[in-house]
Amino acid sequence: MFRTEEVVSRALVSVKNDRYKLSVLVFSRVKELIAGAKPLVNYPDEFLKKMELCDIALLEIAEGKVSLSNLS
Repeated sequence: MFRTEEVVSRALVSVKNDRYKLSVLVFSRVKELIAGAKPLVNYPDEFLKKMELCDIALLEIAEGKVSLSNLS
């Protein structure tokens, strides 16, 4: 359904093309998802269950639902 390159490209735009910031953001969000946080993207549960947590985090970042300022 999604091309990884497109999602990563959109996510990079949200962090002003800083790959380090993107990796920190993905890692932080994955930790939250592991701890039980609900995905912020609006897709069917069956679709999300097939995805890796890092892919969910990248989608959230690409859609502007997660940024460095709103992580705990």
